[in-house]
Amino acid sequence: MVHQAAQPDPAAPGHPDHADPAERTLPDPVVDTAVGFLDLLAEPSRLRLLWALRDGELGVTALAETAGCTPTAASQHLAKLRLGGLVEQRADGRARLYRLRGSHIKGLVEEVVGHAEHAVRGIPYEL
Repeated sequence: MVHQAAQPDPAAPGHPDHADPAERTLPDPVVDTAVGFLDLLAEPSRLRLLWALRDGELGVTALAETAGCTPTAASQHLAKLRLGGLVEQRADGRARLYRLRGSHIKGLVEEVVGHAEHAVRGIPYEL
């Protein structure tokens, strides 16, 4: 006789199907803020600027070259990213240096670009 392992009871506490709906639901302020961040990422030059900043601080001229836009356009995008809380700036004499605002932003940018690379190159996704 072959014994099968007992299946977990879906009604038992701790089972994923038994989780409290309030624990699975995101609060509106969190959703609104996350959507705002994603909206800022949904512009090609801004994504390129964030990608360039993942290794550290850069000035507007270097960022503009990396993103393939003018310094004026880069400054405008950086202002939006700063107001949106994705980048920070500091003065270095007359220049302004920009950096990502925390490791979460770096991780987000790397994850979205990595996911896109998988889709473009047909690389299987890991589970």
